[in-house]
Amino acid sequence: MLDHVTYPAEFDPRISPIYALNEIDVKAPPEVVWKLLVDVENWSSYFPPEDQVKILDGATALGLGTRWTRVTIGYPMHLVITEFVPGRRVSWATTVDEDDTGSTAFHGWVITPTDEGCHILSEETQQGPWFVQKLAHDHPGGLFSYHQDWVEKLASAAEEQAR
Repeated sequence: MLDHVTYPAEFDPRISPIYALNEIDVKAPPEVVWKLLVDVENWSSYFPPEDQVKILDGATALGLGTRWTRVTIGYPMHLVITEFVPGRRVSWATTVDEDDTGSTAFHGWVITPTDEGCHILSEETQQGPWFVQKLAHDHPGGLFSYHQDWVEKLASAAEEQAR
């Protein structure tokens, strides 16, 4: 059985207006996928839209509590790692810099070893007026599509590196 993201109560998909689940099987070892996933400042090497990512506080790698920034679809965001199980799980909470409505998001990734490599699962919930307006209303299905592209490109990059 495959694991899912472990959500804090306030981010539970059952109470969130926006939720996306994306997954893919990868013919590459979990370690290869993990290395690509946690190398956030180099995401653009396989997923060009994520080309403005910066770890803060002098950290050089992700870990529990790491704070970082990124610009996604043109919007600056601050993030903090809330779960970090090396090689298997990473999750973060997000706030949008220009949002004064208190909107938040929670994104988690789970890598599960399989006989042929691994399974990648990405889940995200979003809450609050900013996300509802910018994504649900203005771009219905946008979160799912963006993340599907991301998991597919992550899988391709991992398979290429594993060859």
